[in-house]
Amino acid sequence: MILVGNAVISDDIKEQFFVCDLEKCKGACCVEGDAGAPLEDGETEVLEKIYPIIKDYITAEGRAAIEVQGTWVIDKDGDKGTPTIGENRECAYALYDDRGILKCGIEQAYLDGKTDFKKPISCHLYPIRIKKYDEFEALNYDRWDICSAACVLGSSLGVPVYKFLKDALIRKFGPEWYAELVAEIEGNF
Repeated sequence: MILVGNAVISDDIKEQFFVCDLEKCKGACCVEGDAGAPLEDGETEVLEKIYPIIKDYITAEGRAAIEVQGTWVIDKDGDKGTPTIGENRECAYALYDDRGILKCGIEQAYLDGKTDFKKPISCHLYPIRIKKYDEFEALNYDRWDICSAACVLGSSLGVPVYKFLKDALIRKFGPEWYAELVAEIEGNF
C-alpha cells in the first residue's frame, strides 16, 4: 500500500498495466454492470446545469430515460449515479459512434468546447474505484473481464495504471498530490 495525503493506494495501481482499447471492448464499461456511473455530490448539480447543453449529444433513448428518471438517480445501494436506459443497459449519457463504440455524450460536448465538465470523475478514473472512509480514501484497482484487452495493451506498451490515469488523478487530487504519488512509486525522494 502507498499513502499519499489522505489516500491509501493499492499496490495494483503501480504494478498493473492498463490502456483502454476501445476497438476491442467497444466501450463496454458504459453498459455493463448493475447501475450507472457513480457520482460525487457536486457532480449531480453540474449534470443538472449542463444537461440542456449535452442533451443534443446523447441518444433519443438516453434523453427519454433522463426525462423520466432525472439527470441523476439514487441506485439500489443508496448511492448517486447516472441514470441508465432500461435495466442493465447503457448509461443514459452514452452514445454510439459510427463504429458501434459507446462513448460519453458529456465528454463529446466537452471535446467540442461546449462545457468545462469532462465526465463524471468515476468514469475518468476507471479502472480505479475510490471508497471513502471517515479519515481517508482507498484507491483500488477494479479488475473486470471486459477490460482484459486494456490490460494486454497496457502491458504491451508498458503503461501502469497510475500513468494511464495521470490526468484523471490530477483532476481529482491535484498536481502536487500526483507528483508525490509518482515519487513514492518511482522512489524519487
